[in-house]
Amino acid sequence: MVFSTDDFDYSSLKRDIPEHFELPGAAGVRIMAPLNRADKFDELVTFLGASYFRALGRDSIYGLSARGLAVNTGVAEGEEFPRFSELYLQRPAEGDETLTLYAALQSKSVTGAYRFVIHPGAVTTMEVTARLYLRNDIAQLGIAPLTSMYFFGGSDPGNFDDFRPAVHDSEALVVNLPSGETLFRPLNNPPRLASSYLGAQSPVSFGLVQRERDFDQYLDAQAHYERRPSVMVEPLGDWGRGTVRLLEIPSDLEVNDNIVAYWIPEAEMTAGTELEVAYRLRWGMTPPGDGSSQHARILRTRVGKGGVSGVDTPTDRRKFVIDFVGGVLRELPGDADVQANVSITKGEIAETVLSRLDDAQGTWRLVVEARAAPGSTTELKASLDGYGGVLSETWLYQWMLE
Repeated sequence: MVFSTDDFDYSSLKRDIPEHFELPGAAGVRIMAPLNRADKFDELVTFLGASYFRALGRDSIYGLSARGLAVNTGVAEGEEFPRFSELYLQRPAEGDETLTLYAALQSKSVTGAYRFVIHPGAVTTMEVTARLYLRNDIAQLGIAPLTSMYFFGGSDPGNFDDFRPAVHDSEALVVNLPSGETLFRPLNNPPRLASSYLGAQSPVSFGLVQRERDFDQYLDAQAHYERRPSVMVEPLGDWGRGTVRLLEIPSDLEVNDNIVAYWIPEAEMTAGTELEVAYRLRWGMTPPGDGSSQHARILRTRVGKGGVSGVDTPTDRRKFVIDFVGGVLRELPGDADVQANVSITKGEIAETVLSRLDDAQGTWRLVVEARAAPGSTTELKASLDGYGGVLSETWLYQWMLE
């Protein structure tokens, strides 16, 4: 698309803009739609930079981004950043409620073609189809990558001198498995590069979510992190075996996107390989796939020094507090037959306490105290079981002890 000043209305700035001025291309494209009000066009989707794009559901503001493809992200071979070299918008007819956009993707190691069918709404949906052709061997191909920011918050408070209690575009990775289990992995700003691999046979969905929606959780009157959207990726068709990778990068500034999540196919990606993948992206405050009515959702994670509060006693314990809400748990009394299923690798569970809080939501709180050796990377896992079944999402946490 050739850029020309003839295509834009500069209003009061017109006298400072040269007429008939052209450049060989544009940085990207911004698409507007009557998203929040029928009489006003708001930003809906932006394609800008490399293969980055992002969208909005109703009442949300821009936060995390998606990418067309991730090539060798966080591996020794060095990352490539494919770019959308051409974009084609299919002009919608009057009354159409969807928009179709086509994109050509180029990179040293891969070329491809994409189709996006965009449905605006409270949850904006994108149906994505990609046909990819590998020019070179690729050590790691990331399908449906999401990029976000986690600076600090309840699950990893850090040591930042900041009046705000939390700063993040996303707070957790969610993976829904074919078995019906939902994995909930709070995000961290780690002391060193960190990776988590969650294997699955063609997952039902995965995504990066923002669940805490109260302004008081962030206190940022400009950034409004409570309004950042969650995004869920829903595979269309059988993706086969593979893994969801979560990459967390140390960051000392909130402007840095330091979180990446994507699907890695198990098959080797060699030169000459052709593949087609299709998936649905859902952008919104609570998109389908972020929790279910069957299992209690993880409302929040809080982390701090272990031991007894208010007692100045040295301890090598770390305290993890997980609050569960909803599902069957909401209707159960505090003395119900509910058990905490807790496990740890490269560490030791010192104590667990499960109780029902006296609040309007019927919250169940699990407190886990654990020990680990300095320099270790410890993995914790917890869920609530009872009455012959699983009652909650499965909480996962990666603890890096320096």
